[in-house]
Amino acid sequence: MKTRLLYPCVVVLTAALFLTTNALAQSSSTEPRLPNQPRTNSDPRLETEPTVLPPVEETRPRSVNPPVIAKPAPIVPASGSEAGFDRQLLTAIQSHLGAFYHYNTTGPDSFDCSGLVWRAFNDAGINFQRGPARSYWATFAAPPKNEEFKFGTLVFFSNLAHVGIVVDDKGFYHSARHGGVMYSPFNDYWLSRIDGFRRVPMESLTAKSPSPKPQLVKPTVLITPLRKDNQR
Repeated sequence: MKTRLLYPCVVVLTAALFLTTNALAQSSSTEPRLPNQPRTNSDPRLETEPTVLPPVEETRPRSVNPPVIAKPAPIVPASGSEAGFDRQLLTAIQSHLGAFYHYNTTGPDSFDCSGLVWRAFNDAGINFQRGPARSYWATFAAPPKNEEFKFGTLVFFSNLAHVGIVVDDKGFYHSARHGGVMYSPFNDYWLSRIDGFRRVPMESLTAKSPSPKPQLVKPTVLITPLRKDNQR
């Protein structure tokens, strides 16, 4: 009889103890975690929590290779008086290869495009008014078609904003903003930007050496002896 009365009590107490234990476990799992409390591997990160990014690696400066100056094929000097001038002009241009670009300068360490043209021709004995590329376009006449890619012809680009000196149909010399005084091939980039050509008239603009001053010749003074009158 006593066993029958105690059995329901034990079942009720066991059920109450189970419910109490389950409630305590759920309440402990919902408690907020302290900021400094370490996170375990089984604890998932919430999407709303801020993520601390790893320090960004310092950006290394990219190494820029120096411009490659292509060496043009040697030009064949013209016959006659032009041969000597072509050699002088080529020597003058190549003596400035590698100089820096700087606006409105004519050397000796830096040039803009029109300054290099003026300096090269001046070094070769041709003198004309220094000015921007547009002034050369307006001053000099267009060459015949067969002389457009002749050595020494001026070639203009980008709405007369740039000028260079033709070597042949393969390339030209110029002072570029990126690279300074250099040789560039006539690739698709440059060919698509050509405005036209001009030739510097060597005959009329050749610098003449000053003529020597004439020596002053003193006039010869003739001394005539005085004649004495005949005595009477």
